[in-house]
Amino acid sequence: MTDNVLNGEIVPSRLDDRRLYRGVRTRRIFAFLIDYLLVGLLCIPVAIIIAILGVATLGLGWTLYGIMAPVVALGYVAMTLGGSRQATKGMQMMGVKLERLDGQPVDSMLAIVHTVLFWAGNVILTPLILLATLFLDRKRTLHDLLLGTVVVRTDP
Repeated sequence: MTDNVLNGEIVPSRLDDRRLYRGVRTRRIFAFLIDYLLVGLLCIPVAIIIAILGVATLGLGWTLYGIMAPVVALGYVAMTLGGSRQATKGMQMMGVKLERLDGQPVDSMLAIVHTVLFWAGNVILTPLILLATLFLDRKRTLHDLLLGTVVVRTDP
């Protein structure tokens, strides 16, 4: 797919190295739990700001509580997963990152779409979404397959 030809020889892609995928499923789960905690902590100052805004607007600002968690989570993902390290803080702690199969860097929009598809898949398939990693190549989930991405170890 992304093989290169050098002096008539087919040179396989760096992503074909099996060591990049060893333990990725477990690391991904723990990275998700860490990120979930971090997003929860980031919601605290935002909730305080919304509370003050609600008092100042005689209760109208409190309607923002309904979208607070998704907005904070998507902002977090856009800045971290869509950043230069291509990994959220949880993914960095667990030693994994998101890469595109075409070799291009992950941008903020792809990071947001990746997350929205992840949550949509979880709503439909519950945690069974992880079963796809048992059958798909490179331990990819369905949203990875749809977007042409793969999660790899940073320390093979």
